[in-house]
Amino acid sequence: MFPSLSRKVYGKDLVYFDNAATSQRVQTVLDEWNRISSESNANIHRAVHRLADEATQAYEGARDAVKEFLNAAGREELIFTSGTTAAVNLVAFCYGEAFVGEGDEVIVTEAEHHSNIVPWQMMCKRKGAVLKVLPVDDSGHLMIEKLEELICERTKIMAVTHISNVLGLINPVKEIIDKCHSRGVPVLVDGAQGAVHCKVDVQEMDCDFYVFSGHKLYAATGTGVLYGKKKWLDAMPPYMGGGEMVGTVSFKETTYAPLPMKYEAGTQNFASAATLKHALEFVNLLNDNELIKYNDKIKDYLLDYFNNDPRIRLYGVPHGTSEEKIPLFSFTVQCVHHEDLALILDKMGIAVRSGQMCAEPVMDRFGVTGMLRASLAPYNTMEEAEYFVKCLNKAIDMLI
Repeated sequence: MFPSLSRKVYGKDLVYFDNAATSQRVQTVLDEWNRISSESNANIHRAVHRLADEATQAYEGARDAVKEFLNAAGREELIFTSGTTAAVNLVAFCYGEAFVGEGDEVIVTEAEHHSNIVPWQMMCKRKGAVLKVLPVDDSGHLMIEKLEELICERTKIMAVTHISNVLGLINPVKEIIDKCHSRGVPVLVDGAQGAVHCKVDVQEMDCDFYVFSGHKLYAATGTGVLYGKKKWLDAMPPYMGGGEMVGTVSFKETTYAPLPMKYEAGTQNFASAATLKHALEFVNLLNDNELIKYNDKIKDYLLDYFNNDPRIRLYGVPHGTSEEKIPLFSFTVQCVHHEDLALILDKMGIAVRSGQMCAEPVMDRFGVTGMLRASLAPYNTMEEAEYFVKCLNKAIDMLI
């Protein structure tokens, strides 16, 4: 089902524990990408010939699948992008152009990925606005009690991650949204990890924007989704100009296409975008009680290991049960460099992430230059988890 998982690395069976960065692709995704590339490779929406119609149907079929996956009110609220980064940049620029002025304020959190910090910094610098930060506590939880004092009459939007790619804790985004909405502040939720590990209902959540990437969700790379409430997407200007996003064009004036085309200028990555439908069909198969119990057992095994080895410091520690944490473990080992551990584990066939995880402010918050991260997917096994623990212990013993 996942061809890449059967390969060997340095003569060892691959143990892929870097899923928070990019998940492996399910066979149906590979098949769909190859099918469109070899049989229906034609520009979407424009021509009336058979190949163009097939490509268009696959592309728009993926939009329908995303609508169902997120429970969006309408398909016009779903914009295809190249990923979470592109989606956040689109909102930061377009919302900023429409609604943010000099002296206004934007709130982000200390747990954000660079992709949900830098676009807002750029917008604030361009518009003369101020960026404020909601901190995290020592366990990695957002300090929600400080949100009220951060919001003021100049606050124009808040951006918050559903789940930190470093801390792995499921943030109380519904509570945050309710607090912000009570003060008239819209909220963007970065769902790069949340869409993978949580059931997302954007209407129930009541977020104003929700963004995620396909490549973390078993789909092809170069795919992403921006969900936005229609009232905001209608009110914001386009992000880019070009073909397909127009109504009429003349040298005197141009009008824009209706949603979602207004934000999808140029030739889209249609072969990859179409794979979202097949990836989401696979995600739906994961809603199996026995599989969920098995995956929770693996998560609890690793959480217990990390919490009880005195040499290891885990970042993102749940309060009470493990339900608020996904199978993502970022940690440091006393007197050992994270990259040295990652290199040794690689030689043992284990793929993990080392470094700052594109979240330097989180590293600064906890006083480290980098961490090691093991992030699991439903295709990982208890045998792999036990092998990982064995190899990590061996690597630590080699380096201490």
